Amino acid sequence: MSAAVDRAYRHHPKAARYHSCVEAGGAALKLYHLTAPDAPVPDDVKTLAAQWFAEQAPATLTENDCGFVILHRCGADFYFLLVSVWRGSNELWEAVWYRHGDMPAFVPFDAAYPPQPGVVRPTFCVWELGIVAHESAAWARYLGSPRDDAARSRWVDDIFEGAV
Repeated sequence: MSAAVDRAYRHHPKAARYHSCVEAGGAALKLYHLTAPDAPVPDDVKTLAAQWFAEQAPATLTENDCGFVILHRCGADFYFLLVSVWRGSNELWEAVWYRHGDMPAFVPFDAAYPPQPGVVRPTFCVWELGIVAHESAAWARYLGSPRDDAARSRWVDDIFEGAV
């Protein structure tokens, strides 16, 4: 297994911070910021993420989608916007957007790396999986509930924050 890890790689913790629940096009999405503890998401990138919700979410999401979005700061100027929704009752579906440098907007990651059938592709990194694990358990709790308005409200309030 160690052959898959570059000898120069040094792992460090990141901070997962719940930002808000965003209602977009009838979908409910918990928005998380994932950054180095001392490098929060800058305001201009927060604005671009808000623009994504206003402009792209209606075409990306369905009215009843529930899920979460991870705005992941990867280094100084690269960001992923990982949009994950629960569909088929218990399946996690994902669309990946990114921004690098001074790009004026988030764009689909597939535009940079077109998918190829049968080719292994990246999904979540070790830091993102901390949030994904929590959200998986939160969704399982919701699935086991009466799935009424009160249960949906409990799901919305069931958030994760902390070191990953």
